[in-house]
Amino acid sequence: MSLSLLSAAEQILPVNLSQRFRQIKPVVWLVPFALFFYWFQLSPMIWVFVNSFIYEGEWALENYREILGSGFMLQGFRNSLWLSFWSSVGGLLIATLLVSSLRRVNSKLRDGVIAFTNMSTNFAGVPLAFAFIIILGINGAFTLLLKQYGLIGEFNLYGQWGLLVMYIYFQIPLAVLLLYPAFDALQDDWQSAAALLGANTRQYWLKIALPVLSPALLGSFIILVANAIGAYASVYALTSGNYNVITVRIASLVSGDLFLEPNLAAAISMILMLILAVITIINQRLIAKSYVGRKNNVGR
Repeated sequence: MSLSLLSAAEQILPVNLSQRFRQIKPVVWLVPFALFFYWFQLSPMIWVFVNSFIYEGEWALENYREILGSGFMLQGFRNSLWLSFWSSVGGLLIATLLVSSLRRVNSKLRDGVIAFTNMSTNFAGVPLAFAFIIILGINGAFTLLLKQYGLIGEFNLYGQWGLLVMYIYFQIPLAVLLLYPAFDALQDDWQSAAALLGANTRQYWLKIALPVLSPALLGSFIILVANAIGAYASVYALTSGNYNVITVRIASLVSGDLFLEPNLAAAISMILMLILAVITIINQRLIAKSYVGRKNNVGR
């Protein structure tokens, strides 16, 4: 009796061990990623959070009081949010028109445009600022050409509207890549069916296409806002840090020659992350509502 039980246990034990190993194996493969994510994502955020409450070596809220009481800091937040919002809106509108047109052209041309768009997403930072200076600067080639024919007045590339043009430019490629897969949800025969029922192009987009695309549009918008609000190299290279955006303020507090205040920079970063978190939560709720609306319409 004991020998039979022993042999049965020897047969079951390897099976149990192999099953446990199969269950643990995915966790083991996730360990390197978890360590990488902690050291390069979570640990900096934890450091920023902790140090944002340290003022002159003590725990306090003085860093946040200083930010909320400083008109200069609040102006930096306003400028960053203004540029982020309107560049995201402009980039999303242009990308929507571009992707809608791409679905109706030759496949080779479409693949070429997508490949070029994918490449141009990396064209940012100092090279982008230098290109804009050459083309749209005070003595830029395009600026002088437009002034020669009286098509443009005083255009300041280094001010608010000039920065907005540059922001929209580097938002467009990212928006195209984000929206291109979403347009696969639109069936080609939907517009023909809508036309047979008497709907024009405007009614088709307002009643059919945009409701279907609304989750992708909202999701792309929040990504574009985050992309723009965190931009630093382009605006710094273009304005030499003379235009007040919040990323430039953070950099000046971390690496400035005269004023080195990393704790204040950490507090600014926490407020910036809080703003992005609020925008993300609002966006997720809007997306959830749009999905519910689509399901209700399908059910009808």
